[in-house]
Amino acid sequence: METGYAVLSLIATVLVYLGAKFLHKRWSYVWFSPLVLGPLLLILLVKGTHVSYASYWSGAQWLSDLLGPATVAFAVPLYKNWAVMKRHAVEIVSSIVAGSLIAVGSTCLYAWLVHLSPMLISSLAPRSVTTPIAMDISSRIGGQASLTAVFVLLTGITGSMLGPWLLKQLALRSSISRGVMLGLSAHGAGTAVAFSVGALEGTISSLSMILTAVVSLGLIPILLTL
Repeated sequence: METGYAVLSLIATVLVYLGAKFLHKRWSYVWFSPLVLGPLLLILLVKGTHVSYASYWSGAQWLSDLLGPATVAFAVPLYKNWAVMKRHAVEIVSSIVAGSLIAVGSTCLYAWLVHLSPMLISSLAPRSVTTPIAMDISSRIGGQASLTAVFVLLTGITGSMLGPWLLKQLALRSSISRGVMLGLSAHGAGTAVAFSVGALEGTISSLSMILTAVVSLGLIPILLTL
């Protein structure tokens, strides 16, 4: 029975994603984005069929496990644009360090001001890091990985919604600046938007997403102990 649930949940997740992608391609409203519509439809599906989350996750986790290899695959565009990144290394690294400090610091400060529990604070702190690494950081510092995944998703959705608007309002013409902004603030979702803007923007965004994760690995435990 469990094997049957696993196969069905995997198929249902893929079909929901493809359906949301089709709708978003036809009507480009943000609410039809697979990142927004997909989770909502899956929640309704699981609740409506009275299937336990554990049964659903037994199949859907196979897709989650692919996040790791997908993140590693970003090394390909990084290699192709190594000369450009090397030329702008100082600007990229300094921006990522400053942005990571602001993102993690403001999150922890706000969580502390509203008196959230230590577990919630630890779950929130890695929200600006790509999902597989954020979940690992969360579990290591006393957070709940599943909650962290939700916070990362919400951060990515918000960033992908506001990112294109901000690019227009700020009149950023530098591909480096646009890539860093999207990758740092909205990780995977921002990188998807960046690649739709341009190949260099997407490459810089993927680099920024990876470097943000590396910086956050050392930064988050330090800030949580202050």
